[in-house]
Parts: sequence; C-alpha cells; structure tokens
Amino acid sequence: MEEEVLKKLRALVGWSSGDGVFCPGGSISNMYAVNLARYQRYPDCKQRGLRALPPLALFTSKECHYSIKKGAAFLGLGTDSVRVVKADERGKMIPEDLERQISLAKAEGAVPFLVSATSGTTVLGAFDPLEAIADVCQHHGLWLHVDAAWGGSVLLSQTHRHLLAGIQRADSVAWNPHKLLSTGLQCSALLLRDTSNLLKRCHGSQASYLFQQDKFYDVALDTGDKVVQCGRRVDCLKLWLMWKAQGEQGLQRRVDQAFALARYLVEELKKREGFELVMEPEFVNVCFWFVPPSLRGKKGSPDYSERLSKVAPILKERMVRKGSMMIGYQPHGTRSNFFRMVVANPALTRADMDFLLNELERLGQDL
Repeated sequence: MEEEVLKKLRALVGWSSGDGVFCPGGSISNMYAVNLARYQRYPDCKQRGLRALPPLALFTSKECHYSIKKGAAFLGLGTDSVRVVKADERGKMIPEDLERQISLAKAEGAVPFLVSATSGTTVLGAFDPLEAIADVCQHHGLWLHVDAAWGGSVLLSQTHRHLLAGIQRADSVAWNPHKLLSTGLQCSALLLRDTSNLLKRCHGSQASYLFQQDKFYDVALDTGDKVVQCGRRVDCLKLWLMWKAQGEQGLQRRVDQAFALARYLVEELKKREGFELVMEPEFVNVCFWFVPPSLRGKKGSPDYSERLSKVAPILKERMVRKGSMMIGYQPHGTRSNFFRMVVANPALTRADMDFLLNELERLGQDL
C-alpha cells in the first residue's frame, strides 16, 4: 500500500522511478534529505562519524522552515553550516544570491553539498524558482532538496501546478498531504529520485532479528531499515483511503477550491475599510492587517507601526476567548504583526470568509 501511494506521488513530481518513505512529519523528511545528501557524498560518515567530514555547507532561503536549522543541529553539522540565501520581496529565494553564497562558502574552506528550496513558504506562501535553483545545483554538483511540505499538493491541480515548475529536477522532495489535502495527521512523505537503494544504505543496520533475508516472501517489503525509527504508524493508509474515496479529480477539486476561496477572500477584503493586504497572494496564505478605527488615516505618524503591531494579538485573544475563530498572526521582517488566514479546510465556504471579515470588524470596532 505504501509503495503504491509513493509511486503515485512520485509520478506527480514527474519521476517514473525512485524511492521514498512516509515520515513522522515534514521536519523529519527534511532532516532525512540532509542526511542522505551527506551520506551520498561522504559514505564513510556512517561509520566514522563527523571526523570523516570536512566543514560542510548547505543553503536555504531566509523564508525556509525552521526544521532545516534544527536538522543541521541534530545531525551534528551545526546551525553555522546553514548558509541563509536572500529572498525577494515576495519571499522567493534569489538564485543570484545562492550562487554568491556558494562561492563565499568555498572561499571560506567549506564544502557545499545541498540546497533546500521551498515550495510554499510558511508565512507568505512563496514558491522558490526551482528551474533556476536546479541550474545552480547542476553547475556545482549539489543535491537539490525541495521542501514542498506545504505546497506539494498543488501538483494535483492542472491549473496551479506551474508554481512548482522544475520540481522533477530535484533529488528529494518533502510533501505533507496532511496540510493542504487535510489528510489525517500525520501524513508526510519523503520522495527520492534515487534508484540505488540509498535510503537503506544510509539508514540501515541489518538487524538479523528483524530483517532476515531468507523469509518466504519478497524481503523488499521490509522497508523498516530505510528509516531511523523502528516502530512506525501506517501513515500511508490515510492517504490511500482518501485517494480511493475522492479520486484524483476529487483531490484536484479540493486544491482548486482552496485557491478560489482564497481569491474570494482577497477580493472581499479589498472592498472593506480597515483591511490592508500585505501582498497579493499566489497561494492560499492570505496575509493582511486589520487597521482599527483609531489608526485609519494615520499611516504617517511615528508610532503607527508600533500601535498596529498590538492590534493582532488583542484580536486573537478576543476571538479565542469568545470561541468564534482561530487565525494565526506574526511579524515578518520589518512588517508589524499581521494576520495569516490559511484557506485550506475543504469544508470552508464563502459564507465563512464573510464571517471572518465581519467578526474581525466586530471584535476590533472599539480599538
């Protein structure tokens, strides 16, 4: 069952062969990718550890998920080995700065080995330019990992899959169906283009009391040695059942509906006084400020940004205490706190979007 689901996911990426495994969350998928890239370049490190390695460098954008740095720390590379590449105003990695950072790392005596691009950043929902990044990786001989934990499910949509153009050139892809597809937690796949059994060579320990090679059935079914865990949940079943129930067209409709609903919210938001978009979204992350009556028309005042930053936390507390909504907020670079409405739940309707705007107006009318 796991093999069948992974095969379908790989086909959507654009691979006719490869490998993969379900992981306990996208953070672990990303960490596995870093470990595999390191092992492929320095297989001795499995036995000899860090003393078999020169100083290594991996590259990701400033908009990346925090798990990249966590993974580097956990694997003993250290967070200093993560070189942060600049992103443009929309949150996309700048390939020219990636090239610059690689040259800088080499000049400092480090060995570049991996680039982690992001398809669907956490806050802005940005998609890195994969074709241009793949060109850089190809030129320098680097492993290209795509963290598509959030945006991977867009591949199911014929209308929007262009956002991930070039993903077939990746060496590995992290994809969480439990995000945009709303598969039950947890359901997270790591997909590999590799056909050399790299997962098992990197992670396997050949425990004779578990993985006997003289069993009466095909021992390729024993995938447990591909992962660091021993016990594993049957995460593939959740997606297998959903796929059976919804069909490919049903899953595509789910993705397209989320995009359409996000667009509806954006257009409605523009019609109302007191709502300001952070930027036009290209995904289903709708980022906006609610500007309360006391701050309207005062953008030029010196304390405007400081006062605006206090609005979202107050409204968040009010909505949670009332029990009417739960919407995330955060600062971002120099931007003060803004709301991030992620339109992903397939049960949401236009009426829910209208309610969201009405409720924010009601909760903030006295501010």
